Amino acid sequence: MKNLLLLIFLLPSLGLLAQKWEKNFDFVDQCTCGLAKVKKDNKIGYVDKEGKVVIPLEYAEGLSFNEGYVAVRKDAKWLYLDSTGKAITEAIFEDAMSFEGGLAVVSKDGMYGYINTKGETAINFLFRNARNFSEDLAPATNAKGFWGFIDKKGSWVIKPQYDFADNFAAGEAKVMKGDKSFYIDKANKMLHE
Repeated sequence: MKNLLLLIFLLPSLGLLAQKWEKNFDFVDQCTCGLAKVKKDNKIGYVDKEGKVVIPLEYAEGLSFNEGYVAVRKDAKWLYLDSTGKAITEAIFEDAMSFEGGLAVVSKDGMYGYINTKGETAINFLFRNARNFSEDLAPATNAKGFWGFIDKKGSWVIKPQYDFADNFAAGEAKVMKGDKSFYIDKANKMLHE
């Protein structure tokens, strides 16, 4: 019984000791892909589970790691790094999102497209706005600002016609047309409001 009580009291303090390094930073995010985003003196970097700096605190902004990669902002432009801190792109993007399904939404010269994990353009910069893929489709806008859905080749599956479109989840996506919002399926049939 004494050993059990001792263990109950020691476990929480062991957790505190393990995370003692967190006090060295102004902000510590949740650890994903083995790395946690940290902030000190308004600079972002990434540390491993022991608090060892893997990616130096030199970035103005940064997302959380996803699929082994992260977008960070250096000055006014975004670039992508792998989990060792090696750049897979140059700092050329005006906007950047996390990787989902091997693709990330980025913008360049005011237009959105998608890159792959090698940093190569996977879908050309043809969209005024775009979001990540889910269920093999991504909401994107045409030059007039109407939302539709594209496939992973960049082809329209649901033609742009909505004022807003959200990602698909469980086979349906919320869309807006005028002041009306409703859900559609992947065949663009209205399901419910």
